[in-house]
Amino acid sequence: MTTEDTTSRRRGRRPAGQDTKTALVEAARAVFAENGYERATVRAIAARAGVDAAMVNHWFGGKEGLFAQAVLKLPFSPIDLVAPLRDGPDEQFGERVVRTFITRWDGAGGDTFQALVRSVAGHELASTVLREFFSKFFTELIGGLGSDHGALRTTLCASQLVGLGVIRYIARFEPMATAEVETLVTAISPTIQRYLTGDLGLG
Repeated sequence: MTTEDTTSRRRGRRPAGQDTKTALVEAARAVFAENGYERATVRAIAARAGVDAAMVNHWFGGKEGLFAQAVLKLPFSPIDLVAPLRDGPDEQFGERVVRTFITRWDGAGGDTFQALVRSVAGHELASTVLREFFSKFFTELIGGLGSDHGALRTTLCASQLVGLGVIRYIARFEPMATAEVETLVTAISPTIQRYLTGDLGLG
């Protein structure tokens, strides 16, 4: 005999199809962003998606596979950004980098960036993805500029932008969390420009 409660629960479940898979990825991205990899649970993700927890194993083979789809698969390729960023005066590189970083992550909702950063301590692949994102991005940029100390410049730029991302998308410190893009471009780009092309004082 089907009770009213059972019927209600069944109606609240999504069908086991592409909609379920998409819902799980979206829910996982949000839960990983809030809690990081270690603290996120399959049960919490499934509840957020409105599906049975068994669907995580069915579609992704477990939490690890879901993490790979929801977080480690970035919403855009850093290499694809290199050519557009090179299109303009070298002295405005910093402006283009900061503007691109903010608009791309704002457009992606910031959840993937949050999930990556929150998961770095507990998931080695998250650290690798974040490191490779900035490494590939800035190595290509700096290589084109012919600047010295390329590896150091890459990590200096990454430190600035990761810090910006943490403040804007995770800690949400005001006024940076809701500041206009051009306000941040004006304030931050001189530092990025120096890291890219300026004198680091290293001789």
